[in-house]
Amino acid sequence: MSETSKTVVFIHGLWLHATSWAPWAALFEEAGYATVAPGWPGIPDTVEAARADPESIADHGIDDVVAHYSAIIDALPSAPILVGHSFGGMIAEKLLGLDKAIGAVAIDAAQIKGVLPLPLSSLRSTLPVFKNPANKHRAVSLTAEQFRYSFGNALSDEESQQLFDRWTIPAPGKPLFEAAAANFAPHSPAEVETRNVGRGPLLLVMGGQDHTVPEAITKSTLKQYRHSDAVTDLLEFEDRGHSLTIDGGWRHVADRSLSWLAEHGLGPV
Repeated sequence: MSETSKTVVFIHGLWLHATSWAPWAALFEEAGYATVAPGWPGIPDTVEAARADPESIADHGIDDVVAHYSAIIDALPSAPILVGHSFGGMIAEKLLGLDKAIGAVAIDAAQIKGVLPLPLSSLRSTLPVFKNPANKHRAVSLTAEQFRYSFGNALSDEESQQLFDRWTIPAPGKPLFEAAAANFAPHSPAEVETRNVGRGPLLLVMGGQDHTVPEAITKSTLKQYRHSDAVTDLLEFEDRGHSLTIDGGWRHVADRSLSWLAEHGLGPV
């Protein structure tokens, strides 16, 4: 790989381990990019280790995650491209707004400040965290049934179970509580600099069958960028759910993301 290759930083969301990006990283490297896929702060290097030590994951909020990835970015030879999923998509948006990246793909990104209100399916998806206020400072795991509703609703029972068994880990409750309170907090960590006219291009990707981040959230997010002339595009996969980065159709999403990057001058070199 060329020393001048652009770097792509993959950012996972809640309940999925960073290693779930491995197929994406291999594809992007084949296309000519350098890639890194670091975990959130406190998350061990393997799925098994993360499941065995949920306390290491607990009580990390949005600002912690942004600072963690900012430090990783600052150590790179040049500003990268960001590809994030779910809360990782929101983190990518924040970092792009802060001019930490030259472009970003935010896939089924969690709601940012200004997005109103949350659809019922999204509330049901996050109920495992919100049912107990003490979960703000804990790490919470999903059951296979909860994962089926939140991630795998557009899949067969068998594929949903396979993905649950392979990739799921406990997730900190704090980011969800912070996002839920965003519109009532003057300085919410879920606030994104959407008015930045000089930032790089942003692609918002949504799954039309997503329960966790329904299309209403992504379309409302797009509206938050209306005061910026910077490129903000929307791409919908009508038949896909929240698992679209890890299920059997991941390659289609990845290929479309690569094409979009090339179209906006963000090719590998």
